[in-house]
Amino acid sequence: MGRALIGLGIVCVIAGLALEYGARLPFRIGRLPGDVYINRNNTIIYFPIVTCVLLSVILSLVMWLLNRR
Repeated sequence: MGRALIGLGIVCVIAGLALEYGARLPFRIGRLPGDVYINRNNTIIYFPIVTCVLLSVILSLVMWLLNRR
């Protein structure tokens, strides 16, 4: 239970820092190269494929580190 709370705290700190300083980063989460953005007539289609892959890799790494014994 203790490790889960520590992990949750670290995730909250990282999320807070990303929200506070995200505009100053050289890249925008959700606007990475490779994200699909189509704007035609009155229709906008946006699918953040690279952002999804990046978040999946980061979360998998965090979970792997927390579950190591």
